[in-house]
Amino acid sequence: MAIWLTKDSKVIVQGMTGSEGSKHTKRMLAAGTNVVGGVNPRKAGTTVDFDGTELPVFASVADAIKETGADVTVIFVPPQFTKAAVVEAIDAGIELAVVITEGVPVHDTAAFWAYNVAKGERTRIIGPNCPGIASPGASNAGIIPADITGSGRIGLVSKSGTLTYQMMYELRDIGFSTCVGIGGDPIIGTTHIDALAAFEADPETDAIVMIGEIGGDAEERAAEFIKANVTKPVVGYIAGFTAPPGKTMGHAGAIISGSAGTADAKKEALEAVGVKVGKTPTETAELMREIMSGR
Repeated sequence: MAIWLTKDSKVIVQGMTGSEGSKHTKRMLAAGTNVVGGVNPRKAGTTVDFDGTELPVFASVADAIKETGADVTVIFVPPQFTKAAVVEAIDAGIELAVVITEGVPVHDTAAFWAYNVAKGERTRIIGPNCPGIASPGASNAGIIPADITGSGRIGLVSKSGTLTYQMMYELRDIGFSTCVGIGGDPIIGTTHIDALAAFEADPETDAIVMIGEIGGDAEERAAEFIKANVTKPVVGYIAGFTAPPGKTMGHAGAIISGSAGTADAKKEALEAVGVKVGKTPTETAELMREIMSGR
């Protein structure tokens, strides 16, 4: 079992014919993802050969859905075109849109998220500026390496792409149900809370790793949600314990303002609701290992 992305998911790629889209479409196919086509209005009606797998290119997301039954799109278009690509996916009624693109203007993200809300949030948006979502052994939508872990019963939600990969590798012998990289921009679609709720409801996820970072109050709000709604064990890690106040570290959203958004404040909030928080990714993995060994 997995959340949001399964072996039955039919994936299209907006930007499949570009350099990044093409490279990662090939990797997704190699991981066993059911990629059924791509979208590029200028190349509609053509096909692209990926090591013997011929994928059609459609003029629009709506056309792709009509012809293939696609329910997931992975978006690799340049930042200036990302808002239009997401709005197109929303209008077509796609169930899941994974926005990989980095450098999307915050006002564009705010606009397409508001548009999605106005449409009833029928499309789940992950990202932007994220590595995507992977259900090991079943499907992989985005840029998460497919060979660093196997399937298992841990759920992972992370703001950081590279820390997603590290945690998957650290716990590769136990394995994961689904790994979700939600991105670290100031405005994102799917949040820690969304993933926590989904993992709590998934009967084949036994425990959850949550990776956050300095800046904002997303982790504190997640702590409140965990206290009220999550019965499964959660371990956490907050990137940025050594970050100086007032400095942006890595992600645009990772900035400490005054006393708000510090790693220590987030650690305290999580520990107050029973979440074990590691000081390093390796220590966090060990905390999860202890939990899983006792099950």
